[in-house]
Amino acid sequence: MSSKEALLKFAKTLAGYYSNFEQSQDNPKDFAHINIFFRPLPWETLKGPGFYSEQSYDHDPWSPYRQGIHRLTQIEDVFVVENFGFADSIRLAGAGQRPELLSSLNVESLKPRCGCDMHFHEVRTGCYRGEVEPGHKCLVPRDGQLTYLISEVDVDSTTWVSRDRGFDPETHAQKWGSEHGPLKFKRVASLGDSLNLDWLR
Repeated sequence: MSSKEALLKFAKTLAGYYSNFEQSQDNPKDFAHINIFFRPLPWETLKGPGFYSEQSYDHDPWSPYRQGIHRLTQIEDVFVVENFGFADSIRLAGAGQRPELLSSLNVESLKPRCGCDMHFHEVRTGCYRGEVEPGHKCLVPRDGQLTYLISEVDVDSTTWVSRDRGFDPETHAQKWGSEHGPLKFKRVASLGDSLNLDWLR
């Protein structure tokens, strides 16, 4: 398999709509019902392969608590999901379900989230593990304190398992993150069926 074919395979795996409905039903006290969208962008948007991502509580889909624009690149056997913030994020809120909203994205407003790219490896056939790039430079303010993010994701054709934690840059003590283990999502729909090698050109 060529490197482009490997990148396309990863992109198709990443592209999807995921829900932790079962986890939230089994343990509603500890886990809210959350939806994740990783929706491919037209090649023309970033002049390369890219995604819009969105995470929201199921009861409030129009107020996502996390949004991002991502460019997909590859460095040897590492699939890099670059991370960008953007202006007027409220105008794109809900674009996971309604992709027509992405037409209002102002590409000129994109700003790299320094230190926050995700690096994925294929650990088994069709199964990928991602972590924030090394260096502890992905800084996230939480409760008036700056913390660095440790984010871990395992994704395959049926599941998405993620764990985010924040640590004190000085003491490296954990300051926030799930006390009850990772979030476990199941793929509700694939959003990458239309992707092909032209999308990677």
